Amino acid sequence: MWMISTKGSSGYSASSTAEQVTQGINGNGLTAIVTGATSGIGAETARVLALRGVHVVMGVRNMAAAEDVKQAIARDIPSARIDAMELDLSSMASVRKFASQFNSSGLPLNLLINNAGIMATPFMLSKDKIELQFATNHLGHFLLTNLLLETMKKTVHKSHREGRIVNISSRRHQLSYPEGIRFEKINDPSGYNSLSAYGQSKLANVLHANELTRLLKEDGAEITANSVSPGVVDTDIFRHHSLFRGNK
Repeated sequence: MWMISTKGSSGYSASSTAEQVTQGINGNGLTAIVTGATSGIGAETARVLALRGVHVVMGVRNMAAAEDVKQAIARDIPSARIDAMELDLSSMASVRKFASQFNSSGLPLNLLINNAGIMATPFMLSKDKIELQFATNHLGHFLLTNLLLETMKKTVHKSHREGRIVNISSRRHQLSYPEGIRFEKINDPSGYNSLSAYGQSKLANVLHANELTRLLKEDGAEITANSVSPGVVDTDIFRHHSLFRGNK
């Protein structure tokens, strides 16, 4: 695998680290939710935000793994403020429970990083009988964002600091099914393609951020919403695909 190191207009390149990009930023007083923070990009995002003084709340399925991440971060960053709350994005009941608990905690919300995801799974349905990739990657985050939006708006109003919502998408959003999102066939196993279904869910992430941006601007809310493609990074998301893991 190769990486283009040419710097762009921002002064950074594909090889720039999160620590380099956030150098000099003071996140004291900010609170961020990072979903899927027990491994890969999510864990590194949580670590660097904590390094910059942000209070990080990890939304995770595996609380034992979250404890390991918390301890590892605390060893490197003794001042880190990092907590974990259980969140299964494939379950709408779990999403509602997480949002209710967070909204009742009295914590502010400055940053919502919708990072958690699965990729190229065999055809499966979630507990809510929705194709698993679409349920986890898009619908769970869509509902979570909606349920937390009022808390974020209140935080912006009180702190006078712009809020940020980030959907971690993928360049695979350009490689969904030929018709884009198969709204009438989300749960239809016929014609199911694991990578196209992943692309479909990532396309939904992009469209969600675009429409949310429009609505927030219309509402006059000082919150930005963006979708971000992290590039190709060897993380556990490839456990169902052979790109890095080899044919199994």
